[in-house]
Amino acid sequence: MKLLLIEDEPSVISLIQRSLSATGHEVTVAMDGQSGLQMALQHEFDLILLDLMIPVINGMEVCRKIRSSNASIPILMLTALGTTENIVSGLDAGADDYMTKPFKLAELEARIRTLTRRGKEPEKEKNNDILKIGDLVLDKITKTVTRDSQPIDMTATEFRLLEFLLSNQNKVLNRMEILENVWDINFNLGTNVVDVYINYLRKKIDKNHRVKFIHTVFGMGYVMRQTYEDTN
Repeated sequence: MKLLLIEDEPSVISLIQRSLSATGHEVTVAMDGQSGLQMALQHEFDLILLDLMIPVINGMEVCRKIRSSNASIPILMLTALGTTENIVSGLDAGADDYMTKPFKLAELEARIRTLTRRGKEPEKEKNNDILKIGDLVLDKITKTVTRDSQPIDMTATEFRLLEFLLSNQNKVLNRMEILENVWDINFNLGTNVVDVYINYLRKKIDKNHRVKFIHTVFGMGYVMRQTYEDTN
């Protein structure tokens, strides 16, 4: 595969380049955000490895610009910034995955395989392209969500999370299941990134509606089901 590595630390570049080249990947390197962005927009790559703290243009802005031009290319962020806020910001900017430094090369290669495999998965049957519960409708082809026929703006991560919840209606999903299926990664169990995104969805989907769809099952996880709020 052809990979673009946007990273400014020579030791990290050397380590990643040697490891990935040894497994048959072709690795192109850019050492600042401006040159990395130009390469990403002007050439074809199978996946982009992107550091956040890079000169000229920071990685977050590079990610947004790449994503606005190319909706499908997998972007894996590599950074020393590992707080929940940093992870959420990176995913909101359009990243598909997020690894904090230091990381194991075997895990990096596994993440790359997972991201590129997901991008090559064939479309599912047409009758599975529309997911519904009550008046909430998700269209996997047009990437749109509506409730009561009103459009709801979604980030890419919010859309994937809602799609997973809708695909498993009435099933209680724990945080690890959600992390593995929505982000394709095993975050530290102590992170609250799932709770943060569930809260985002609730504000967009359930707020100001009598019928609630997203529910917490305390000590177990979350479930998507239709429940009427008691207004008495």
